[in-house]
Order: sequence, then C-alpha cells, then structure tokens
Amino acid sequence: MKVHIPTQLRSYTRVSVVEAQGQTLAEVLYDLDRQFPGIRFRMINEQDEIREHIRIFVNRETVFDLERPMGSEDEVRIIGALSGG
Repeated sequence: MKVHIPTQLRSYTRVSVVEAQGQTLAEVLYDLDRQFPGIRFRMINEQDEIREHIRIFVNRETVFDLERPMGSEDEVRIIGALSGG
C-alpha cells in the first residue's frame, strides 16, 4: 500500500511516497521501520501510542488505533504538526 511521508520524516525515506505492507496499521509501521530504521520511533512513543504531534489517516479517516485492519488498496497519510513562535 502507499504511505505518504511528511516532510519532517523524509530524511529517513528520501521520497514522499513509499510502499509498505501489513495486516494492521501497527504492522505497516513496523514494515516502514524495517525499510527505514528509526522512523517508527518518530511516530510512536514508548507506550506504543501515536505521538501527540502526529496524525495518521487511512483513506482520509483519522486513525488512533494501531490495530486497525489494513487492506492492500488502503492509502496511509502521515501528517506531522507544525509549531513555532
């Protein structure tokens, strides 16, 4: 499935869209980490929860549950919040 990578994580992937596989969102994120070591930690905290500054959309629906079932045709968008002063 296609996974859209936000600008702040492209230092890992070097591209804006990558392919990943998994039966659940958690498995997709582990596959991303297998391909791009360290990327998962930037999105998922030590309690195995999506970090507060990250939003993950599957087919335009915000997802908070890492056990959400995934299909091969699903499209994932990872969005990182911007901050500043």
